[in-house]
Amino acid sequence: MTQFDIIVIGAGPAGCAAATWAAKQGRSVALVDKASFPRSKLCGGLFTERSRKYYRDIFGQDVDLSRAVTRTELSLFHDGQLLAELKDVPPLHLTMRLDLDATMFAHALSAGVGDFSGCAISKLTDTTVFFRDGRHIFAPILIGADGVNSVVAKQLFGAAFDVATIGFGLEIEAPPESQNPIEHPLRIDFAAAEWGYGWSFPKTASTTVGVGGLRAANPDMKAHLQHYLNTLGLSEDTLTIKGHHLPFGDFRARPGRANVLLAGDAAGLVDPITGEGIAFALKSGQIAAQAACEALAADAPSTALKRYIFGLKELHKNLRIARILRRIIFAPLWQKALIGSFKRSGTVRTMYMRLLAGQVEYPEVALRVLGRIPHYLMNALRRTP
Repeated sequence: MTQFDIIVIGAGPAGCAAATWAAKQGRSVALVDKASFPRSKLCGGLFTERSRKYYRDIFGQDVDLSRAVTRTELSLFHDGQLLAELKDVPPLHLTMRLDLDATMFAHALSAGVGDFSGCAISKLTDTTVFFRDGRHIFAPILIGADGVNSVVAKQLFGAAFDVATIGFGLEIEAPPESQNPIEHPLRIDFAAAEWGYGWSFPKTASTTVGVGGLRAANPDMKAHLQHYLNTLGLSEDTLTIKGHHLPFGDFRARPGRANVLLAGDAAGLVDPITGEGIAFALKSGQIAAQAACEALAADAPSTALKRYIFGLKELHKNLRIARILRRIIFAPLWQKALIGSFKRSGTVRTMYMRLLAGQVEYPEVALRVLGRIPHYLMNALRRTP
């Protein structure tokens, strides 16, 4: 048996952030993933300036955006109709997770992390990982960063997520609209799915198109995707459709147990309004690793979760507020009033733009939105038969 200080399961943004941060503090870390890198990952790949800030802090260097498409303009639609065209948006970078994750994985290995990629897990305990090839490794602290279908979350709670509150999305990679990626529009469509939205994100070699929303409210998500593709003038006949759960708004208030922590999508740390997950994955991985290192330094691995929850305090506060705001933004009762306000008010559009870019936090957004609720309510009542 090989012993480490920390085992990190999952080598996406949260896992690589956690492993790298802990290794830089002198801890021995094993980074486990069933896949070998580079590997594809189903994701819109939106990388904001907030993600970029966290990336620099964790990995000690800027992210390589040479293969990303960067936009400073954004088109917003509602039910197929143009809602607004936002100019001078803070930079939004559209990345391919194939490249991004492989680069972060390389950073982790450069920091001295043990490479256990391409290793399928047969069994877990709170301190030991058993592999299908017969090997096993041990550590006093384990960090689960293995996505929405987390095997670590299943080990802890019996299920990775609550089917009643989880989101679900369908996505395709469409041929680029032109040979020049600079010409591809960046587009978000409200109401493309119930309690959700659609997206069209330009990439260097394709356009990522998808729809997502609460799973319970969208029993036939494929029909929503078909309608959205028709709106964009695309045919699904030659496209491969892939589906994945979206844990937006369903974060775990206690993301783990004693010496076992959950980070990123495994802990439900996804923005419930914008759907952004990479920034929260990076930050939660860093916080989890810091909590683990502090618990080890105190010779008290079982205090890791308590330290981690304290570190997540501000992030959880923002997500709680966002979850409340989602009931206003996506609820059918408010839709027409909210959309009308969005069309008329430059302040509302700017607030959404800054929110998407990670330049404003939800307490400030809440103050603005709650102040407009009487206006939304009166407009909604006027439209009620």
